[in-house]
Amino acid sequence: MPHEKPLLRFGVIADPQYADLPPWLEMNRYYANSLDKLGEAIDVLNGEDLAFVVTLGDLIDRGWESYDPVLGLYDGLRHESFLMPGNHDFSVAPGQLDDVHVRLRMPAAWHDFSRGGFRFVVIDGNEISLFSTPEGHPRRTLAQRRLETLLAEGAINAKEWNGGIGDEQFAWLDGVLARARAAGEKVVVLGHYPLYPENDHNLWGYERLTDLFARSGNVIAYLNGHNHVGNLGRNSGTWYVNFKGMVDTEAENTFAVVEIHADCIEIIGHGREESRTLPL
Repeated sequence: MPHEKPLLRFGVIADPQYADLPPWLEMNRYYANSLDKLGEAIDVLNGEDLAFVVTLGDLIDRGWESYDPVLGLYDGLRHESFLMPGNHDFSVAPGQLDDVHVRLRMPAAWHDFSRGGFRFVVIDGNEISLFSTPEGHPRRTLAQRRLETLLAEGAINAKEWNGGIGDEQFAWLDGVLARARAAGEKVVVLGHYPLYPENDHNLWGYERLTDLFARSGNVIAYLNGHNHVGNLGRNSGTWYVNFKGMVDTEAENTFAVVEIHADCIEIIGHGREESRTLPL
């Protein structure tokens, strides 16, 4: 190994997007096959020395009944598990929308925690969206206005399957980064939607967050899913890593172990996920 013992190791899974449905061949999505892949990933990660495993959204493709088999597999994970919803996790009945975060065993829609001397921040890019709240909800109305503005501007991410964050969440994020900076903590931010490079899957208003991270100076990485083909970029000292979607392909898996070292982030890819060394 090119480095000393890592300061911290954790597992990453993105977009299992399970449903008991036939595959969508044009998009190369094999919804039902995700249970086997997820089970395999959990078996491999259980054999690793990890602080936790994070799943970056879209555990299901649709339907409340899809949660049971997926979350049943996570019951077999021996590590601490952090789950968060993606856009597909809200493809449930309107009366169940408020229960999604609870079903995913989250302490709150957005929250932060410390492990191994690093601050981890979970953001909620579904907050302002056309799918996380029912018709007539104020946030849904705000999302409609935001999307119309983006469409008028010709933004490439002006898509109904993207979302954004509200002012309260942004202020909270700003505060968490400031407190971490004062405490000398490096930060890893976790979300479903990409922020960088520019892409049609990006969070609405992503520039506001990349600017904040650049100003803050202590965000070493932002990790996300949503764009199933994956992506990588670096902006002002922050690495932006888009992990590939597990639901894609009939049999080949994709997940990763991330190691944080003093001088780099090491990504150990499994299956279709690429292994990378990202210097800090």
